[in-house]
Amino acid sequence: MLTYPLEERGGLSLYEYLYRRIRADILSGTLAAGERLPSKRALAEHLHISVITVEGAYQQLEAEGYVYTQPKRGFFVSAVDRAPEAAAPAAIPPEAPPAAWKLDLRSNRVDGSRFPVSTWSRLTRQVLSEGGAALLVPVPHQGLYALRQAIADDLRDLKGMAVSPEQIVVGAGAEYLYLLLAQLLGRDTVFALEDPGYPKIRQVYGKCGTACVPVPLDQWGMDLAALKASGANVAHISPSHHYPTGIVTPIGRRQALLRWAEETGGIIIEDDYDSEFRFAGRPIPTLQSIDSGGRVIYMNTFSQTISPSMRVGFMVLPPRLLERYRRELGFYACTVPALEQSVLARFLSRGHYEQHLSRMRKEYRVRRAAVLEAFRTSPFSSRITISEQGAGLHFLLRLDTDQDDEVLRRRAEGLGIRLGFLSEYAMVPRAGYAHTLVVNYAGLEPGHLPEAMALLAAVFE
Repeated sequence: MLTYPLEERGGLSLYEYLYRRIRADILSGTLAAGERLPSKRALAEHLHISVITVEGAYQQLEAEGYVYTQPKRGFFVSAVDRAPEAAAPAAIPPEAPPAAWKLDLRSNRVDGSRFPVSTWSRLTRQVLSEGGAALLVPVPHQGLYALRQAIADDLRDLKGMAVSPEQIVVGAGAEYLYLLLAQLLGRDTVFALEDPGYPKIRQVYGKCGTACVPVPLDQWGMDLAALKASGANVAHISPSHHYPTGIVTPIGRRQALLRWAEETGGIIIEDDYDSEFRFAGRPIPTLQSIDSGGRVIYMNTFSQTISPSMRVGFMVLPPRLLERYRRELGFYACTVPALEQSVLARFLSRGHYEQHLSRMRKEYRVRRAAVLEAFRTSPFSSRITISEQGAGLHFLLRLDTDQDDEVLRRRAEGLGIRLGFLSEYAMVPRAGYAHTLVVNYAGLEPGHLPEAMALLAAVFE
């Protein structure tokens, strides 16, 4: 007769404990295949439990295939593979916590302290109180229409782009949209990528199995002759403010790139990274706004203008690709929650986003000037050359030194400083990239600049 110490069941119910003990005996071979189990009544009397408890355990074992029944004979043990000897589980190292840097010039941080949290909270409460059941229904695969309409209006007012909400696809950040584009354009596509350039672009495309070729930059952006020689049929570029070099592509090169796309049947992906932060002159028209052939896919996110944690990006597909997207990728569900989309739609359509951008432009203009002045009056000012275009949240700083980038990096890390070098962004190493830092200044508080300069002086000695 089966005997189990019921007092050792802990927090398990009687039925669950009995089911687990019998299953363990079957897997260990203690109960052999074909062996008949005690009748429900006999086992219940033996263990001083109810027949219903035994019946529940037996039914669960039968449902999972550990036992079977024979009419008028009872329950019998099924033939199952015996459980192997349990090996000691491999130790899983804990995830390393983020490093606490005294100074971090490498990360693309934004100043979240000036975001209108109270406004966002108020809009969230409104959406929750007014949205009701609408927030629980599936979101259209291209995103909520209200958000796409608000984005289309914003693109028209701020960038002069005439696009319809139907052309816009909303997704959880730029990296997710890169995945969609790799699938939409196909594995036979050859992507021309700016070199140096944002590493995640080539990492995502590469993991999708597509071919990526590095195309060098000249002073106007992606080198046109190198692009034509690359054999690529898609060019992924950031013409309004390239990361990390800061190059702004002039109109002549933009028109030449459009001619390349038209003549070759190619596609241009315009990644409009941080172009909202231009501190001198008029905003640069997007490539999409001067494209008459429907060859440009426009992309942008709210990671720099609101926060990196705001995982909302969007792309504008030309009509020639929109039907194909809906036909081939329309089965994908939208990856941004309905609540977040609804709140962002109101934030855009009611003018809060434009007001926030205006405030942040003023803040970053002042902060940029303070950071540049701090470098120009630093103890090492005679050994640096700053390259910047009056735009974006980063600039380049070239250091006059014989030290290798890796040596400088290790020395900086030893002092609690995180630096990013232009050479890290290049697929093809070039001597001209050495000793050049990519300085992301948005997270530098003006009050901390003297300490930052002192820390850097220790690195650059």
